[in-house]
Parts: sequence; structure tokens; C-alpha cells
Amino acid sequence: MIEDSRNTMAQKVFPIRTAREPAPAYDGQPLADTLGRNLRDLRISVTDRCNFRCVYCMPREMFDHDFKFVAHAEILSFEEMARLARLFAGLGVKKIRLTGGEPLVRRELHRLVAMLAQIPGLDLTLTTNGSLLAKQAEALAKAGLKRVTVSLDSLDDATFRAINDADCSVERVVEGIEAAAAAGMAPIKINMVVKRGTNDGHVVAMAERWRGTGHILRFIEYMDVGSTNGWRMDDVVPSAQIVKAIGERYPLEPVDPDYRGEVAERWRYRDGAGEIGVISSVTQAFCRDCNRLRLSAEGSLYTCLFAQGGHDLKWLLRHGGSDAELVNEIAAVWRARGDRYSEIRTAETAKARKIEMSYIGG
Repeated sequence: MIEDSRNTMAQKVFPIRTAREPAPAYDGQPLADTLGRNLRDLRISVTDRCNFRCVYCMPREMFDHDFKFVAHAEILSFEEMARLARLFAGLGVKKIRLTGGEPLVRRELHRLVAMLAQIPGLDLTLTTNGSLLAKQAEALAKAGLKRVTVSLDSLDDATFRAINDADCSVERVVEGIEAAAAAGMAPIKINMVVKRGTNDGHVVAMAERWRGTGHILRFIEYMDVGSTNGWRMDDVVPSAQIVKAIGERYPLEPVDPDYRGEVAERWRYRDGAGEIGVISSVTQAFCRDCNRLRLSAEGSLYTCLFAQGGHDLKWLLRHGGSDAELVNEIAAVWRARGDRYSEIRTAETAKARKIEMSYIGG
């Protein structure tokens, strides 16, 4: 049994299952888990750090100045991430999303983008809070990043600052969106997490601001990610309610998904002013089509956003593991996967200790 080398506070907060005995040899067949779901998407967290302290993700009372993040030496290098990405592509992954934490706090991230952009047939994108995007958009685009998703939870500056708890203005994020568009990234997706009593009254204003711009606004139900955000079902605004509110002002019609497993349910404005999406993992669970794996910044593999543990790949990476051994381990993890948390969510399961979203990415 391989011992976990972490010795920080994060070890207590983010439990990790270490690697088991060597996995059986991969047989080359398409990967399907125990529920018949094929592997398609990989999310790579490039850092567990963030310059925001959003109340639904990294509340400051938990992630304060005493919190010990993963040591730099324990985080995967860009070369290690790129090596794993190539292996995942060989196993059927078509899309990689870079995330965090906040990925743009990782120095020289454009170098990793350039490495991943060389993988044939890969849809490469990135999710960011947008606060550092204006300065980095051009370098990221030149490195090969085609698309970006930006989080923006309100257009009201006071509300937005209260949510991000980092004194970042709406204007700064909008500047990042505009810089990404000017650099040629398209379409830009803008994510709004909707929490009752906090920003649910700002939904229609967000729709008004971004319709007709070519950007795609997406509304995300407030979820019980991690164990620190104080989630309650009463705080959830059902996506059906959001669609109804916008549709009463600007008539909408449904759009077919681009592929099986697409997380957002798509709607377009009947007047041709673009589209919106809703992500309804609380009220309309889509576990049956989930095709995503998550790789943490320190090389642990997670089969669900709501996971309680992961599988160590870093040990193999740093102890001479061959590509075949890594592929065997990845294939074994996916084929044993049976996660369907959102389908079985209850008030009790919501209390379970789970990996924080800032650690494995949204």
C-alpha cells in the first residue's frame, strides 16, 4: 500500500485513498463504467489556490490565512499534466477543461496550454473567475486556448463583492471577458451560481446584459459541493424557475444538446439574440450521462464532483511508472466507477465529508 505523502491541514479536509495493487492490463476497448457511461471529459485542476473567497466555494472562515494549501513540490508540473493528458486522449477523452482553484494564479499557465494544444482532436477550454483574465487573455489565445468560461454571479457590484469576498469589482471581470473576446476566444460562457436570497433577483438583469453579445450565459443551481459552504436545499433556486423568469421577458425555446453528457440544458431566444443554459444538478440530476473525470493539482483522480476520496496517479508518475501502467490504473478507476451522487442526494448525504470543489475543480 502506497502511503500518502501529504502532511498539511488539507490532508484532514481532503481525504485521499492511495493507490491499490497494480491494475489489470488495459484491453484497448472503449472505457465504460459500471453504469455504461463512456469517458469523454477530463477536468484538470492546476492549483488549489484562489484569489477569491466565494461564500459557496472557499468561505473565508475556513480558507483563512492559516489554511495550508498543497506545497508547490507536491503539485504536478506542466510536463506531468501534459503527459497524463495525452494518455487520457488515447483513452477517449475529447475535452479537457483547466480549472482550480483559480487557474490563472498558476504562473505561466500559457505554457501548459501550449503543450495541451498540440494534442490532436482535443477541445481545450478553461474556467476562471475572470479577475486576472484581461492581463493573460492574449498570451493564452496565442498558446492555443480557443474557449473560456468566466464566473460572474451578479452585475450588482455590492452583491458581487459580497459573494467573492475579495473586493473584486464587476468591471474587472467584464474587462477580462472583453479581453478574451478581443483575443479571439469564442463563444465565451459566463456562469452564474444562483443562491436564493443572495442573487436570485438578478437573473433577468444578467440575461438582459449578455443577450445579443454572442456570449452564452449559464445559470447553475447552488450545490452542496465540499463540506464548508453551509448548503441547504432551501437556498436552491430550481433552474425551471430561472427559465420561466427569463422566458416571460424574452421568449425561449429548447435547443438539442451537442452531445450526450452535456451538462447544461440549452435554451435560445426566439428573436435570435443567442442562447442561455441551465445546469440543474440538484433538481434534475444528470448523473446517468456523466462522462467526466477530475484530476487534482497534486495528481489524484476523482470520479465525481461530490467524491469523498480519490486515486493517486502521482506516485506512479514520480516513481518510474510507464505509460502502460498509468493507462491501466486510469482504465481500472473508470471501469469501477458507479457514482451517481446527485440522483441519491438527501439532507443526510449533503452532510457527508466531501472533497472541496476548490481542490478538484468545478
